[in-house]
Amino acid sequence: MNSLDRLAHEFAKLPGVGAKTAMRYAYAVIGMSAEDAADFSRAISDVKEKVHYCRECGNFTEDDVCEICRERPSDVICVVTYPKDVAAMEKAHSFGGVYHVLHGTISPLGGRGADDIRIKELLARLSGVKEVILATNPDVEGEATAMYIAALIKPLGIKVSRIAQGVSLGSDIEYADSVTLSRAIESRVML
Repeated sequence: MNSLDRLAHEFAKLPGVGAKTAMRYAYAVIGMSAEDAADFSRAISDVKEKVHYCRECGNFTEDDVCEICRERPSDVICVVTYPKDVAAMEKAHSFGGVYHVLHGTISPLGGRGADDIRIKELLARLSGVKEVILATNPDVEGEATAMYIAALIKPLGIKVSRIAQGVSLGSDIEYADSVTLSRAIESRVML
């Protein structure tokens, strides 16, 4: 395999990148100046060398403890599945507490149990916590994981909440599935 095909093959390993897009990326690299290509290569090496999980929450960081854990009050914890979920929540600018990243969900069919994700680490962080917000995905595995965690935390006297789910802003009700519509009705707010 020549070097162009090899580079395209490597790009195609990225999620959502098909063969045509991978080849476009490879051609884009060829079109870069030597300095830009070296910067691109260095950025990949640096992220692999420097980025790891926060000791507290499990999010990506270059430090021992991430900036969110260092600077925010820790009495409300938002539990998410993956670090990319932290990024999505932060983009919304609507949460001011800390996070806990599970790095997966409970999935008996996928061979993942409660011991395979960071639930023990969550339980170890609950001293002084007033509320845990469960923000796992609204799919079967996310729901099962949320219910499991809620069952562990509620007896401790800590408030447990689940993010609301329903029809997305800007979408048409006629295209929403029955589960989404049902959740939208259940999670309605008074005006």
